[in-house]
Amino acid sequence: MAAANPAAGAQALARPRRNRSGVLPGFGISMGYSVVYLCLLVLIPLAALPIKSAGLGWGGFWETVASPRVVASYRLTFGASLLAASVNLVFGAIVAWVLVRYRFPGKKIIDALVDLPFALPTAVAGIALTALYAPNGWLGKPLMEGLGLKVAFTPLGIVIALVFIGLPFVVRTVQPVLEDVEREIEEAAASLGAGRWQTVRRVLLPALLPALLTGFALAFARAVGEYGSVVFIAGNMPMVSEITPLLIIVKLEQFDYTGAAALATVMLVISFVLLLLINLLQGWRQRRGGRLA
Repeated sequence: MAAANPAAGAQALARPRRNRSGVLPGFGISMGYSVVYLCLLVLIPLAALPIKSAGLGWGGFWETVASPRVVASYRLTFGASLLAASVNLVFGAIVAWVLVRYRFPGKKIIDALVDLPFALPTAVAGIALTALYAPNGWLGKPLMEGLGLKVAFTPLGIVIALVFIGLPFVVRTVQPVLEDVEREIEEAAASLGAGRWQTVRRVLLPALLPALLTGFALAFARAVGEYGSVVFIAGNMPMVSEITPLLIIVKLEQFDYTGAAALATVMLVISFVLLLLINLLQGWRQRRGGRLA
């Protein structure tokens, strides 16, 4: 029996194995299943919106999506969403900071309450907020009598509802990044003479900026498509407190399916742009994290 060649054995071990079997099937089968699944559940239903709205023609489409009532709903929807996301950007970062850097009684309860808007049905949240901020509610009555401030059935109530449902997105995006920032960095900055504001601006903010932007984009995107928690507290007055998702429902109730599809197509395009922006921010965050590492 011929002796084995040690050099040939070493070369065989050194050669990479190209036909490694994985847990899932090969690329062709996995890709085929993925495309079919994506088409059946996402692409085909969404493609029905522009196809349905195409029946209006370009002139009818533009007349539908650019009417004064619709433009007012765009202005309210995106304006309130932008304001709510900005509020969550500030206070969500503060909540994340408190949960990460401090220990206090009831911390786990507060940490669990942050996720409550995720688990709570949006309609329940809308009813609760409306009962709370109504003119005869626990908070609405003192605000009305003391400050003359009406919350429910106004754009302010819409902003409060959007702040409620968007807060977890900022907190849960910033929290893990903040946990990775070591306190020794802040102590080193303080030992070098940096004040608290300088430490926040030059040490913490650069590390948290990608997460803050991602959380802001997620909260904004969630607010743009919100319906259940807003419809009860908004008041739904045309040109005043009517959001675009509600206007779509109104058109469906009037059996104006092409008009509803036209508005939904506009919201679809805007949502896609927002999701693309979020993915770009997440990619930038990963590349930046790799460079810092």
